[in-house]
Amino acid sequence: MAQITVQEAIDQALAEEMTRDPRVLLMGEGVATKRHALVEAFGGERVRNTPLAEGIIAGTAAGAAATGLRPVADLLFAPFLCYAMDELVNSAGKLRYLSGGQFSFPLVAIAMTGAGWCVGAQHNHNIEAWFVHSPGLKVVMPGCVADFKGLLKAAIRDDNPVLFFVDIGLVFAAGDVPEGEYLVPIGEAAVRRSGQDISLISYAKTVAVCEDAARTLAEQGISAEVIDLRTLKPLDEASILASVRKTGRAVIVHEASRTCGVGAEIAAIVAEKAFTALKAPVLRLSGPDAPAPASFPLEQAFVPQAAAVVDTARRLCA
Repeated sequence: MAQITVQEAIDQALAEEMTRDPRVLLMGEGVATKRHALVEAFGGERVRNTPLAEGIIAGTAAGAAATGLRPVADLLFAPFLCYAMDELVNSAGKLRYLSGGQFSFPLVAIAMTGAGWCVGAQHNHNIEAWFVHSPGLKVVMPGCVADFKGLLKAAIRDDNPVLFFVDIGLVFAAGDVPEGEYLVPIGEAAVRRSGQDISLISYAKTVAVCEDAARTLAEQGISAEVIDLRTLKPLDEASILASVRKTGRAVIVHEASRTCGVGAEIAAIVAEKAFTALKAPVLRLSGPDAPAPASFPLEQAFVPQAAAVVDTARRLCA
């Protein structure tokens, strides 16, 4: 095991996949400026700075994918994906289906999202549910360093367009990553902590919030299971249902706003397929339906915290 940061894990994944497959290329806003080692290793043709034009970047990536390349497009902040919706959703997400499977679109779009850097509402907006709702796209949002590397490598190898969301608050977090070839399958959740009384289901930075809450709950005699979704589409329904059927209770925690969020989909799945196992209502903890603040204290208030998870879990288990 080697301990590295999330940023280093992303760089390792890119370097390894570009070495393994000459069709992989990196394009985006400042990628050649920020990643000198990749430019030196692979040259300016495969690591390209682009204009600040997200629609052009995404459209170029979709076209490159259709010709047999495997582009990775860094679009910086998630709200900027608004400028690339036609290219990602209406083209990359649909053209494989429209071609009857004759073409594939193996592209990865990377975007940072969430609280942590005080970048304000126009740079901080958790919009992952938009793309979960879009046919033809896969969506991943890791919560630990090893998964950033393993899931990015898997995304680059996938023959479908993948939205790869990087939680800003985790960029400089450090953790262990296995040595050598390391892949994390897209579509598989992880049980971060086993428990018997309640399931805490989350992704990205709020997985650590749930783990903190689970430790506090254990001191109070409540055994909480923590599920890290890792992939939002395809969603690992089997792991979610297995956990809820075991515990009979579920709290879904995410930073994105509540209305029509990923938590709502999970709650619906549980209600439809595990209703008879439930001992209490399925509850959601989320960010508010409001633009994200730029102030650090307000940003932290915006994100569900461990104390709120503990209080909610205690009420459900009472």
